[in-house]
Amino acid sequence: MARIFAITKIRRRRYVIRLIVSDIDGTLLPYGETRLRERLFPLIDRLRARGILFCPASGRQYHSLRGLFGPAGDKLTYLCENGAILYGPGSEEEAPVLGKTPMEREEALALCRAILDLPECQLLVSGANISYLCQCPRDYVDYMGGFKGNRVKVLEDVEEIGEDIIKVSAYCPQGTGGPAEALGPRWGVPFRMAAAGPDWLDFTLADKGTGLAQLCRALGVATSEVMAFGDNWNDAAMLSLAGESWLMAGADPELLDRFPQHCTSVEDTLEAFLTELA
Repeated sequence: MARIFAITKIRRRRYVIRLIVSDIDGTLLPYGETRLRERLFPLIDRLRARGILFCPASGRQYHSLRGLFGPAGDKLTYLCENGAILYGPGSEEEAPVLGKTPMEREEALALCRAILDLPECQLLVSGANISYLCQCPRDYVDYMGGFKGNRVKVLEDVEEIGEDIIKVSAYCPQGTGGPAEALGPRWGVPFRMAAAGPDWLDFTLADKGTGLAQLCRALGVATSEVMAFGDNWNDAAMLSLAGESWLMAGADPELLDRFPQHCTSVEDTLEAFLTELA
């Protein structure tokens, strides 16, 4: 194991925490906002000083996630595309891929065409670090490349995608309920379907739980040594697997019943955790 992945165990608690994983949208980043709160960054540094890695865990693309964390980005591990691809610490050009779970190509392309047939939805197809858009208006391209900060490539046809497809998403500005009913019966079984916020429906072979398990194997960390934060159904597998799980207090009531530890601020919870270690 390379030195960069060496993680010191903390034994002040009744159990060890060696890795913090946190969802972004709706958890660290309120919906509609584009910048993380500044108080998060010194907390990440304090965790790192104690040998505890911090990992953003998101449906977002790697490039988009790195952009949120600025100069701190080289120090983090990343669980991207709902667990379909994982990156270790390092520069964006040199960070190692720790795991990838491609979708079966023909099935993924057929799902893409089904989404394109839904008049209220837009398609997003994820490669390793690029978002492919097809048959979409200019404002959607600007939204993904500007507001979301993704690397974007616009294609005439999804057949032009020349790399592994790791996630297929439907952007649903009118809500995910109707698209989920239309797509779920056919595509919810070969793939994992999950609402990723109020206007995104994601399909992968992985989920954040399988991604976390894969990441823990790569880092040599037990899942019982993970603290996880989330707010939505696409976080549920990750929260179930982690040794300590925190759900945002404004989450779906069914999720609140399932995960009894709730918080209103990831930063406040990390501050309390670090105080306990002092």
